[in-house]
Amino acid sequence: MFFSKSVAQSDLSTQAYGAKSHGLGTVKIFHQDAWSLANNVGAMARIQTTVIGIALDQRYGIQELSTSSIAVVLHNPIGNLGFSISKQGGESYQQQRLGIGLAASKGIMHVGAKAEWLQTYIEGFGTGNALLFSFGWLAELHPKFFFGAHLTNLNQANLSKESPLKIPMLLTVGTTYLPTKNLELHSEVEKEVQSPPIFKVGLQYQLESWIFLRTGLHSYPTALYFGVGLQTKNFGLDYALGQSSPLGNTHHLSLHLKR
Repeated sequence: MFFSKSVAQSDLSTQAYGAKSHGLGTVKIFHQDAWSLANNVGAMARIQTTVIGIALDQRYGIQELSTSSIAVVLHNPIGNLGFSISKQGGESYQQQRLGIGLAASKGIMHVGAKAEWLQTYIEGFGTGNALLFSFGWLAELHPKFFFGAHLTNLNQANLSKESPLKIPMLLTVGTTYLPTKNLELHSEVEKEVQSPPIFKVGLQYQLESWIFLRTGLHSYPTALYFGVGLQTKNFGLDYALGQSSPLGNTHHLSLHLKR
């Protein structure tokens, strides 16, 4: 007599990357870290060092929804070059993503573009390959206020040449406000053509020079996130916990090295 609707879908082309992003409610637009290539390639232009990152995501205890990723950003005064590899799934369902992107700054604008090869394997249906193109930007309207957007799969690629199923085309728009040196406030709206918009808010507080506390939430499905980050000059470790009552918990761990 009673029923409820739950969503337990995860896709390499639309999910957030890095435990920092998850600790803030999966916000993506502002961060300048190893996962900028995946989250918002425009923000990658603000990175001032070469950085390497590794991330692991475990969702609801389901192997097919877990993700492992590696990302590298090479800094250059002319423009930053990024590479990333991600894998998700188990024996029956797998996705692999290989990405390359370039980002540069001009005045208050930071823009970037990337190309990604997405391979999907479904038992009984075979393997499909697709090429995706994405674009992102971040504007520094004030030293304390940023506004940006990222469009994923702007070429509206299909899952494969043989399949009519399209990979999600995702638009994310967000703002970041830095009221004090120790505090970050983030808000975003994410919209996929055939799904309701997702609203996200996140907060980060720098407790000490080396420790950061984070929290955030997003809608559809409603989920609350908590995170902590440890940062030295050349090394960072981040962890995030996501809580969604119908689905269970998610765990996210990532580390990065700077040079």
